Amino acid sequence: MSAEMTEFSLERGLQAWREEIDAPTATFFSSCVRCGLCAQACPFFVETGDPQYTPIHKLEPLRRVWEREFTLLGKLKAKLGFGQPITDAMLDEWEPLLYDSCSMCGRCSMVCPAGNDIQYMIRKTREGMVASGHAPEGLVAASVRAVKTGSPMGLQWKTLEVQIQHVETATELQVPIDQPDADYLVLLSSMEIINFPEYLEAITKIFAHAGVSWTLSKECFEATNAGIQIGSKDIAAVLVQRVVDAAVKLRVKNVISPECGHAYTAIRWEGPNAIKQAYPFKVFHIIEVLDQLRATGRLKLEGKETDRLSMHDPCNLARKSGVIDEQRRLINLVADNFVDLKEHGKFQWCCGAGGGVSSNERAEPLKLAAFQRKKAQIEEIKPERLVTMCATCRTQLEEGLEEFNMEIPVVGLTEMIAEHLVEGEKP
Repeated sequence: MSAEMTEFSLERGLQAWREEIDAPTATFFSSCVRCGLCAQACPFFVETGDPQYTPIHKLEPLRRVWEREFTLLGKLKAKLGFGQPITDAMLDEWEPLLYDSCSMCGRCSMVCPAGNDIQYMIRKTREGMVASGHAPEGLVAASVRAVKTGSPMGLQWKTLEVQIQHVETATELQVPIDQPDADYLVLLSSMEIINFPEYLEAITKIFAHAGVSWTLSKECFEATNAGIQIGSKDIAAVLVQRVVDAAVKLRVKNVISPECGHAYTAIRWEGPNAIKQAYPFKVFHIIEVLDQLRATGRLKLEGKETDRLSMHDPCNLARKSGVIDEQRRLINLVADNFVDLKEHGKFQWCCGAGGGVSSNERAEPLKLAAFQRKKAQIEEIKPERLVTMCATCRTQLEEGLEEFNMEIPVVGLTEMIAEHLVEGEKP
């Protein structure tokens, strides 16, 4: 499939699935015992009670290809005319299940007693959906914009440049651009640039305070990978390669993913596989970098938040990447009254917006329904403010809390750390 997704057909989708079926996938389908535990881990099922949202059920298109073409019984049934063929009508029916009711949060994979990685198979199933022309318009448009402009929202450098000018005016600090041999290349997400420009201001202050050598790149500033979200290896590879090319050109040692869980897993874990080569640099989430600065004494902070605070862990950051303690060490530096949600870290409930759901307008009602699981968590703790470290999660939390008339402000952790820097003092 081309990077611009111009050719679709059922046969292309089937071929994509044939290529995706590997030993782990075959093992997962063979070992599923239909226990239904994955349903109890999915906020879309838990909050609707609709059995069609059972995670393993969403994989039916891929399962049919596996059974029909990769198992002896399936081949025999197909030859005798008893198999269940895949049709465009079937994929029309399954598209909302794979894109609207799955944030690829991985909670279902964590609880499966057979060890089946269901979200891994959702990712594979989306490959065939894209190739066959069965993907949401919003995600298709975002992917095309990402390939053509570098941003899924269509943002170009001139938009970011305006934000940079605001930051430099507000902080009287310089935002470095295209600086070779810097320690860190900083990536941003379009959502941060538009919705949360205070993030760029925060890291500008923190890095100046800590003496961090960093830079932005005019050639590649976007961290979001629309190819991973929609399920296209080709598009994912194009977008990852742009980051690699920018980092290599500037000879940076490290790349920093912003407060975006998806961006972190896309560039750190899936990226090398997408381009089929190792990076000549390391990748860190901004929270990991801040925790390293804390550990080496390069953060000098003062004052404490007195509000009752709690935290939402982004799925990609905590459950999939194991970044859990870092954010708690940081928040404890600036908060006197922090209380975790009952289920947190790798066990936390998804906000409902990941996996491209936030870019899929059709999924809006279902997304808000799934948010009720997070709402119940928050109501149990009753925080005065909520802290997170992902722009997509933050947007969903703000929208969900507003929808249910819960007046709880949401703040980014990086921004909170910046507010407590000792002014004029460097480590």
